[in-house]
Amino acid sequence: MSNRAVWSRPAWDPDRWLRDFFGPAAITDWYKPATSGFNPAAEIVKDGDDAVVRLELPGVDVEKDVNVEIDKGYLVIHGEHRDEHAEESDGRILREIRYGSFSQSFQLPTHVTGEAIKASYDAGVLTVRVTGAYAGSQPQRIASTK
Repeated sequence: MSNRAVWSRPAWDPDRWLRDFFGPAAITDWYKPATSGFNPAAEIVKDGDDAVVRLELPGVDVEKDVNVEIDKGYLVIHGEHRDEHAEESDGRILREIRYGSFSQSFQLPTHVTGEAIKASYDAGVLTVRVTGAYAGSQPQRIASTK
């Protein structure tokens, strides 16, 4: 069993804390909403010569709300986790699930093209496989002489 507070207080904001420490902050800063956008957990693993990127996206309609693309040498995954069940009662909302826009980017080797990237979604996890990302990337020892 866990307890939840139904009251709110100004969220801790490191930028606001620094401004308060080094100089007075405007009173309006205390009433700004905290930025608490959706930021999915991500991991990258090596599977042979392939790189596999996984993002936790439970409850996201991947076909409608997520884009996977290559932009200037980066694999960019961006989208939005929508709150379609928002209910308000007496002006108060208790949320433990985060909603909002997200964007994750991963630098790609120069030889990787769009044909090498495949994305799939299963059980709340978006999996993006970059075929051949690690091909030819073995370290090579260079001998030094005296």
